[in-house]
Amino acid sequence: MTQEEIQDLIKFVAKSGVNEVEIERKDFKITIKSPSNGTKRGKAAAQFEPQTVQMAMPAGMTMPMQMPAAMPAQAPAPAPAAAASAPAPAAPKEADAGLIEIKSPMIGTFYRKPSPDKENFVEVGSAVKVGDTVCVIEAMKLFNEIESEISGRIVKILVDDNSPVEYDQPLFLVEPA
Repeated sequence: MTQEEIQDLIKFVAKSGVNEVEIERKDFKITIKSPSNGTKRGKAAAQFEPQTVQMAMPAGMTMPMQMPAAMPAQAPAPAPAAAASAPAPAAPKEADAGLIEIKSPMIGTFYRKPSPDKENFVEVGSAVKVGDTVCVIEAMKLFNEIESEISGRIVKILVDDNSPVEYDQPLFLVEPA
């Protein structure tokens, strides 16, 4: 893997919002972990510095390049802060009983509008039916329209606009109709 490929991988981790990427080939292994400090995309992407970059190679191989000095390792974030910033509780609250979640089908960046000059797809209280677009998730410069799989009324929007989302992360709570 070349230095340019490693830098592209680090940029991908910064933009996609994933917390960790690990690639293993027969001659090396690389793990890139991003800091999970709860910052939003934008400033975080511009100031991204990987928390950990680990590479392991067989004893006979040498690394032909070095990582740039502009990317110092940060001190690990405290574990309680990372646990406190978990996006959704595992058990639904009593107030949310009977509501159905619309979940993210992919990792990417969540957008409530089709473009900055347009209106949001849905608001709290909006009626949706099967097939209605509720948001867009951008992954690797592709904008994917996310459609509702249920009919009902949007009760709660669980994700801020322009923020990273994980696979299967709840995005909306819907009261079925």
